[in-house]
Amino acid sequence: MNYRGRFAPSPTGALHLGSLLVAVGSWLRARSQRGVWIVRMEDLDPAREVPGAARVILDTLAGFGLSSDEPVWYQSQRAEIYSAALIRLQNCGVAFSCGCSRSDLQKNHGLHLHSCEAPANPIYQPAWRVRAPDQVMRFDDLLQGPQQQNLRAEVGDFIVHRAEGHAAYQLAVVVDDAAQGITEVMRGADLIDSTARQIFLQRTLDFAVPDYLHLPLLLDAHGQKLSKQNSSLAVDARDPLPALRAVLDLLGIAAARLPRVASVDSLLHAAITLFDAGRLPRRGTLDEPMLHPPNANE
Repeated sequence: MNYRGRFAPSPTGALHLGSLLVAVGSWLRARSQRGVWIVRMEDLDPAREVPGAARVILDTLAGFGLSSDEPVWYQSQRAEIYSAALIRLQNCGVAFSCGCSRSDLQKNHGLHLHSCEAPANPIYQPAWRVRAPDQVMRFDDLLQGPQQQNLRAEVGDFIVHRAEGHAAYQLAVVVDDAAQGITEVMRGADLIDSTARQIFLQRTLDFAVPDYLHLPLLLDAHGQKLSKQNSSLAVDARDPLPALRAVLDLLGIAAARLPRVASVDSLLHAAITLFDAGRLPRRGTLDEPMLHPPNANE
C-alpha cells in the first residue's frame, strides 16, 4: 500500500513552531517513503476562525518548501458528505439527538452517560452524539506505544454533529481520512485522546483504520503548550532556515548532520535522506527551542 499522509491545520491563526514541527515531520515521513502528502484545512468552527488565516497558513507552508501533492480540501465545503455519514450512524443505531446543556453534563463530571433524546423543537436544533460503548479500545501508537481507553468511562457519549448545524471534529476527520485514503496520521500528542473515538467511528462506518503516530508537544518557557490560543509566536516564512533547522533537530536530525546550505529546498532534500522515524523523540512534551539566543548578534 502506498503511503498517504496529511497535515490538517485549523485556520484559527498563523502557524507556530509546534504546528511547523508536525507539518515538517509528516512531510518528511511521506517523502522518505515516496508517498503522498496532503494538506487539509479543518475550518469547521466559524466562531474561532480568523479571516484570511487559511491563506496565510498555505503561504507559510510554501515559504518552508511544503506544498500539498493534491488539491487542498476545506472541510467547510463538505457539509453534505458529513451529513451522509451522520445518517449512516443514525441508521446503525449508535447516534442519537441530544439537548443536554453544560450544566446537565456537569452533574456527571462533564461526561454524557445516558442516552437522552432531545424533544422536537422547531426553533432549536439538537446536537447528535454517538453512544460510547462500555469497552476498552486499544491501539498501538507508532511512537508512543500501546494505548487504551474505555470510551464510556473516560469520554462518555461524544458529539459528532453540533447544534449549530455543522459536523464535529471527530466525525469530519474520520470521513476525510477515509475519503483521501490516508494510511498514517502523524499529529501532535494533544490529539492522542481522540484516537480511540476515531477508531470506533472508523469501524462503525466500515472505514479502513490508519496507523497513528503522535509527536511530542512543544512547551514554551512557562510550560504551556504552544498554541494559537496561547498567542504563541508565528514562524517567519521570510526567514525560514532557523525555524526549519530547529524542528529538524527536534525530529532527530541534528544540525551537525545537515549540510551548510542556503536554501530551504536543499535543506529539505538533505533531511529526507537523514530522516529516521526511529530517532523521533518518544516523550510526551519537548521544550521550545530558542531560535535567536540572547546576544546572538553581538
